[in-house]
Amino acid sequence: MTESYLSRIGGLIRDARRHKDLTQAELAELLSTSQSAVARIEQGKQNLSLEMIARIGEKLDSEIVQVSSGIPQNLRIEGGVKLSGDIDVRTSKNAAVALLCASLLNKGRTTLRNLARIEEVNRITEVLSSIGFKIRWLPDSSDLEIVPPERIDLDAMDEAAARRTRTIIMFLGPLMHEFDTFELPYAGGCDLGTRTVEPHMIALRHFGLDVTATTGSYHATVDRAASPGRPIVLTERGDTVTENVLLAAARHTGTTVIRNASSNYMVQDLCVFLQQLGVQIEGLGTTTLTVTGVGEIDTDIEYAPSEDPIEAMSLLAAAVVTGSAITIRRVPIEFMEIELAVLGTMGFECDLSEEYASANGHTRLVDLTTVPGPLRAPLDKIHPLPFPGLNIDNLPFFAIIAACAQGSTLIHDWVYENRAIYLTELTTLGAKVHLMDPHRVMIEGPTRWRAGEIMCPPALRPGVVILLAMLAAPGTSVLRNVYVINRGYEDLATRLNALGARIQTFRDI
Repeated sequence: MTESYLSRIGGLIRDARRHKDLTQAELAELLSTSQSAVARIEQGKQNLSLEMIARIGEKLDSEIVQVSSGIPQNLRIEGGVKLSGDIDVRTSKNAAVALLCASLLNKGRTTLRNLARIEEVNRITEVLSSIGFKIRWLPDSSDLEIVPPERIDLDAMDEAAARRTRTIIMFLGPLMHEFDTFELPYAGGCDLGTRTVEPHMIALRHFGLDVTATTGSYHATVDRAASPGRPIVLTERGDTVTENVLLAAARHTGTTVIRNASSNYMVQDLCVFLQQLGVQIEGLGTTTLTVTGVGEIDTDIEYAPSEDPIEAMSLLAAAVVTGSAITIRRVPIEFMEIELAVLGTMGFECDLSEEYASANGHTRLVDLTTVPGPLRAPLDKIHPLPFPGLNIDNLPFFAIIAACAQGSTLIHDWVYENRAIYLTELTTLGAKVHLMDPHRVMIEGPTRWRAGEIMCPPALRPGVVILLAMLAAPGTSVLRNVYVINRGYEDLATRLNALGARIQTFRDI
């Protein structure tokens, strides 16, 4: 910001403070800063991020500067700093979106406790609100209350919000119980290449749902006479396709057998939730699910999703790349055991607490304390598999861990068409990343990290990987347009700062 601009903003802040009859010391206390900092701000001698201006405006009940929400948010990182302290793993993003879609099945009130307040959740709640659901965050909490309308109004759907999330495809399973014909916009979300929706279509045809894709929309028709006459064998063990079939089976009055089902963390959360709604599900945690549905669901329910193993892995990677000892609390250990086993072959050490239960009463948690030490490259390539294999979303974090290890590591990302390509951005920060083909990268370590400026990739996990690498790079790095990170993580920069990181959010004016 120029000096004259800062002076004008400082004057506006001073006038607003006086109008509220506050002293500089009182405003400083509200902002958790010093009186001298407030004095510098009002004199135009303090650089300000738009986030700080927004905070000041909130405390003074005054819009100091009007900023378009379309201006991208950026991060400025002072790297090369050790982290320390404790941090809790937040609840799962992927479980949250599955449960929000499942709320479409329920005629009663659904309250989701301690939900991740992330952009992906915001997009889905915007869609639900637009079609008639009453959505509100309960006061002073991260609890979301969902009250359905008498009748869903699909014609009023917020298409802009719907097209910004892949989750919209998981509306197919619930909505087929409400409409004989309906349309949904094409799904969006991360730019990871073409991910076919054909497995969804094949599986849902067993329930009489026929979908054609034309001119940007899914056109669905439902044959009410159809019923799964034999087990549904999924052509891929995908998380969302398993969830979609579960949502279709939940209100199908009969028994559905799903084979080659995903048993991943978000699917287990959805199963536990549906069981509490009265749906009978056998085989939870296995690849064969037997579902006995109910024709109508009208239940007031409260449910807390389990913690996010991908966030746990993100925090673990932050500790490794910065050579730090931190304690990560509430780690869903069942969904991290393979990752920890692979890390063990690389020389990684950690201390684990005794297990305890998550709020959903099902998921096993531990507290994990990282032990800094030298790492070596694994003898074999690192590649993902469906659960209980190494999680597909955790694979990118092994790229920065490999960059810290002695030797060469082959990362094989066989699932996505171009996600591995985004990992080559780490070369800007000093990593030696060689792209073998669109699915494989060879990483040579250890890395002498250096600061850099990078446009955030349009894919969630690679974006976070670059942010974490910047934590290790001495000097000032800039990561631009981090909307995709906000889709999957709540206040990540603020929470890393609580561990000693130095991350500042800002927007270009």
